[in-house]
Amino acid sequence: MKNVSTENHPTTVAQEFFRSTPEEISQLRKEQHELLERLETYWRTVTYLAASELYLKDNFLLREPLEKDHIKDRLLGHWGTTPGINLIYTHLNRLIRNYDLDLFLVTGPGHGAPANLANLFLEGSLLEFYPDYTLDYAGVGQLLKGFSWPGKFPSHLFPGSPGAIHEGGELGYALATAFGAVMDNPDLIVACIVGDGEAESGPTATAWHSTKFLDPEESGAVLPILHLNGYKIANPTIYGTMDDDELYSLFRGYGYKPRIVEDSDLHADMFLALDWAYNEIREIQKAARSGKKQLKTRWPMLILRSLKGWSGIKEIDGVPIEGSCRAHQIPAIDLKTNPNSFKLVEQWLRSYKPEELFDKNGTPRDDVLANCPKGNRRMGCNPHTFGGDMYKPLSLPDINDFAVSPTSKSSAELTMRGTHAARGLFELTKYMIEVIKRNPTNFRIFSPDELVSNKLGEVFEVTHRDYQWPIKPYDSNITNSGGRVLEILSEHTLQGWLQGYLMTGRHGIFPSYEAFLGIVGTMMDQFAKFLKFSEDISWRKPFASLNYIETSTLWRQEHNGFSHQNPSFINLLLNLKANIARVYLPPDANCLISTMDHCFKSKGHVNLVVANKQEMPQWLTMDEAINHCRSGGSVWEWASTDSGINPDIVLVGIGCDPHLEVMAAAHILRKELPQLRVRVVNVTDLMILEKASLHPHGLDDEMFDALFTSDRPVIINFHGYPTAVKHLLFGRDNINRFHINGYLEEGTTTTPFDMAVRNKTSRFHVIMEAIRLAAPFNPTVAAKANEWVSHYEYTLQEFRKYIDENGKDPEEISEWLWNYTI
Repeated sequence: MKNVSTENHPTTVAQEFFRSTPEEISQLRKEQHELLERLETYWRTVTYLAASELYLKDNFLLREPLEKDHIKDRLLGHWGTTPGINLIYTHLNRLIRNYDLDLFLVTGPGHGAPANLANLFLEGSLLEFYPDYTLDYAGVGQLLKGFSWPGKFPSHLFPGSPGAIHEGGELGYALATAFGAVMDNPDLIVACIVGDGEAESGPTATAWHSTKFLDPEESGAVLPILHLNGYKIANPTIYGTMDDDELYSLFRGYGYKPRIVEDSDLHADMFLALDWAYNEIREIQKAARSGKKQLKTRWPMLILRSLKGWSGIKEIDGVPIEGSCRAHQIPAIDLKTNPNSFKLVEQWLRSYKPEELFDKNGTPRDDVLANCPKGNRRMGCNPHTFGGDMYKPLSLPDINDFAVSPTSKSSAELTMRGTHAARGLFELTKYMIEVIKRNPTNFRIFSPDELVSNKLGEVFEVTHRDYQWPIKPYDSNITNSGGRVLEILSEHTLQGWLQGYLMTGRHGIFPSYEAFLGIVGTMMDQFAKFLKFSEDISWRKPFASLNYIETSTLWRQEHNGFSHQNPSFINLLLNLKANIARVYLPPDANCLISTMDHCFKSKGHVNLVVANKQEMPQWLTMDEAINHCRSGGSVWEWASTDSGINPDIVLVGIGCDPHLEVMAAAHILRKELPQLRVRVVNVTDLMILEKASLHPHGLDDEMFDALFTSDRPVIINFHGYPTAVKHLLFGRDNINRFHINGYLEEGTTTTPFDMAVRNKTSRFHVIMEAIRLAAPFNPTVAAKANEWVSHYEYTLQEFRKYIDENGKDPEEISEWLWNYTI
């Protein structure tokens, strides 16, 4: 079928360079007439199937007159993008067969699932995983009726779609995901369809720059295909209103060699364009792999102009459908009640001549099936799209080799815990250096230009930033080959790269400023949904977990101010399915190293590790840290004064800085109020607070009471919003005894201790609250409670006055003078 353009797109810039000439089209049509006819027949077949998926629940090949009873009662799905996707899939199949390529497709317009499913059906990929999807009339019925049917295939791509590593539900992430998939996969090509509506999104706008981070010597290639059909759901697209000169200039500026596919003979034009793009890719890779890599490599990309809803209903009651936004979803959706619409739909479906495409058994013609690649060359069966099968565990060092002493090096304080200060992330870097050395081709760090700021910069001892465009001689730790670190100030792009990298079987980590990790919140949620669905699909084996390090945390962003104080990413994870979400807040360097070692071994989770980059006291030996992390939380008996019996008060720290205030409070109470029986608890795995029936890490009632008692007041000093802890404790017995302190949205440019004061997590707030709550359980404390509370209120005022006058914290706050023996 021909594509008829509805308007001219004037060009003046090197037309011969970025489009097929009429002579080339005519010559190909003569030389490859039979092949092109077979390709068109294949396209006609998958487009009939895709259109029929939207409507039919019976009479699947129209061997009888169409009746209303053959039409689904709920018409769901999207038509407009489907014919263009089918064109691309058809010709990618030809390219794979012609060159024996390792290639798969990432489909940005995820609502184009009718097209993907039709192709997966014909190539036999559905049959590999769904035995009822046979290549006969019964299988056709399963495909058509099962689309958007309860318990069958949804209207978008999902993990149950073979070959899918991207659902396309939330627009903007297809291109970055495709680039992540080809990193360190030198023989892989990923074609990525970007809808012109999706191309308007901010994440896609930056993802076009991904070629500047793609090393052709060590990685594969992405072929972006901008599917420009001119309309979104209700409006023209920005790209649809741009002429060819503007499109060429834009993508040339991004660093591509763009080629427009638009001829009235779209099949011939696409044939030529894909051959051109493939040869461009191989020339780039050949040069790079023979020592002739060029900077500013211009990778090919295609811009496909086709009509929205191409080959569908032309108009209804004089109103255009094909080539307009009205073709976006279901044309003629009222066909069960409108005879004219019913007639138009039947004419449309019959225009593909299904009687010519299937034999009497409903089996597609042999020449149709011959266009499909075989075995693992089928895009729905490409091994890279099954990351769990490609997964290989990291080679990890022994964490005991990186143990940090919790005591000072001076002999006088050799046995005093907390007297040795260390930066947890700096100590973790020593471990990660070894991880990088041991895993040179399947581990990467994806960082938003903050690696050095986040105290992870020591990894540049063994690697560097990867960047493929020109750099200055004095630019440090950056090179054009082999770097394991990818830094770009686009969290969306990093998330997409990392997802593509993980979902094709590799490993990575995403360190970020805490306040800005929320930028990828909905991307993370989409990824978690993919994991959730995959758990119920036997052939979707788990792959490496998505690991975030959340640092530059709010409590030590007092220098940057209120805009940098936001711990809400924790709350986002708490809304995920329990089998997916993990949140860790290790209290010191050994616990951080132990936690990351665990996360690097885990599969199928979203792990959030909250870590302070500043110097902090070290509390536990490595053996103690390992046991503490395994249990998720424990009583620190050496910091407690309850002698293992019923305490008057339980003080709980969750997160480095709030826990430091708990330890300071316990230390002061030990010295000044020894009558008060205090139990100190640290929680490093936030999920232990939830009931065991709700989360795999949740404590059962007996273990929960053993840790927190069953009836004593509990003060929790928490890193993030108090609502997060309240969320987890909901359903526990006697919940009113829990008093949660945390971030109250009180911040500014100030001192670290003043941040704690402003949010009522300071040691003096903890002390005063502990006295008030413990008084009913301890008569000695009750007798002098008012005196002590007044004393600490006055002390707090004096400290606050000092901060206001001197612009810094008092020395007694900054110095750690503990007497916790090891």
